[in-house]
Amino acid sequence: MLRIRLQRRGRRKRPIHHIVVADNRKPRDGRIIEDLGRFDNITPKNQLDLDRDRALYWLKKGAQPSDTVRSIFKNQGIMYEMHLIRWGKSDEEIEEALTEWREKRAEKEEDVPSRKERQKALLEAEEKEFQKQLKKKAEEAAREKAKQEALASEEEEETEEEAKAGADEEVTEEAETAEAEEETAEVEETEEVETADESEEAAEAQDEESEEDKEAAEEEVEAKEETDEAETEEETEEEAKAEADEEVAEEAEGQTSTDMLAKEAIEHIENTPLEDLEGFVTEDEDRVTVQRALEDKKENN
Repeated sequence: MLRIRLQRRGRRKRPIHHIVVADNRKPRDGRIIEDLGRFDNITPKNQLDLDRDRALYWLKKGAQPSDTVRSIFKNQGIMYEMHLIRWGKSDEEIEEALTEWREKRAEKEEDVPSRKERQKALLEAEEKEFQKQLKKKAEEAAREKAKQEALASEEEEETEEEAKAGADEEVTEEAETAEAEEETAEVEETEEVETADESEEAAEAQDEESEEDKEAAEEEVEAKEETDEAETEEETEEEAKAEADEEVAEEAEGQTSTDMLAKEAIEHIENTPLEDLEGFVTEDEDRVTVQRALEDKKENN
């Protein structure tokens, strides 16, 4: 059986389809009977170069078009003309009917928006939806923040009450301890008066030695504190620097297309090398313009 179908030609990522007549039993890229024209669906206007008379000739011979070719023929009015011929219409009647069909089609095409207009409308719709999602996320974040602040306020009140109760207990304990210390002090004072005269001379000698030891100990403590403060300052500076580097790295690495407007995401894709775009467009990205920009970037590379 004869078949009118498309045969792929051209190069990788830039195909051009030939409209051919071939035996249905032959392979797709095998031998053909006749080449009827070209169909380029990559260009915005879907350019078509077709021998209309030969297409009608093979249709009259019983050749069956594929679904895609039938759609092309229908769009060009070839199938309509074939129906008129089968109905037995004269050439004048066929030409008049085709003229009327072309006029109606031209009026219909004027109302259809161009690809650029459709792209613009799609981009505006995506931007509107993206802004809506951002507003929704901001409201959720505000509610969560208010909730966290309320919980923190409750925790602070509970902590203050616990601290107040603990302070009262400490005051009671201190009062009891003070009374016990006063009693002990009175007993010690009596004992000290009795032994003061005997230990006065020994105390003076011991005080001199203690003052020397105390001065040496104070000097060692001061030197150690200075060393510890210097080490602590160095460690604090290193930790702050490391934290700042980590924050910068996280901000650079964690940014995805869903964190940007569509225009910003498209500009980032266009201005960034392809190897650095891995993971930038996530599975959650549902904006067609952003996905299309990434696909164009991959094709151009």
